[in-house]
Amino acid sequence: MEKNQLGNILNFYRDLGVEYLNTKLNKKEAPRNAGLKCLKELKKEVEKCQACELHKTKKHYVFGDGNPNASLMFIGEAPGATEDEQGLPFVGRAGQLLSDLLKEVGINRQEVYIANCLKCRPPNNKDPQENELKACRPFLDKQIELIKPKIIITLGRFALMQLLGNDKKITQSRGLVFKQQSYTVIPTYHPAYLLRNPKAIEVFVNDLKTAKQYLGD
Repeated sequence: MEKNQLGNILNFYRDLGVEYLNTKLNKKEAPRNAGLKCLKELKKEVEKCQACELHKTKKHYVFGDGNPNASLMFIGEAPGATEDEQGLPFVGRAGQLLSDLLKEVGINRQEVYIANCLKCRPPNNKDPQENELKACRPFLDKQIELIKPKIIITLGRFALMQLLGNDKKITQSRGLVFKQQSYTVIPTYHPAYLLRNPKAIEVFVNDLKTAKQYLGD
């Protein structure tokens, strides 16, 4: 709106005897667009990364996927073979199980954001190495900063340790809720673990329900 137009509108209301206008600017849309733009720019930075040796063996960088304004964010450890092929997180068997369990508790996967500690697949799905995690950590931190989730569910021990420290163990931390300065962390098992240990699925579902409670759903 041009300045003259705004002035005419204010004069109109003043002539009517209105002394105060209770107006609210639409601040929501701009941050949504800004956040998405920043994530796209961050993704471009990831796709240029050569900070560790994993960029030499990966097929695709796996940045992250989902709602850039999500209140609920999931963080896993690293892409697997299917993720490496498609360039998307949690699209293999473990990812399909995650989708099914989200649906079971009434969480729309399209409304959450999913990322990994590592953006490249380690060869033969080996455990992430300290130097690899360190190289990728700034990207993960920036994702969290841009998305601003209320709840982060860590999937497995490496994501747990990245967010809460190397002294944390999944067996001791699962079932607890850790309130950080700007978000709350709910640790749980990695979906790949559930494939090997189906009895843990009920526990995982309960953790999802806990997250829903903290979100107020």
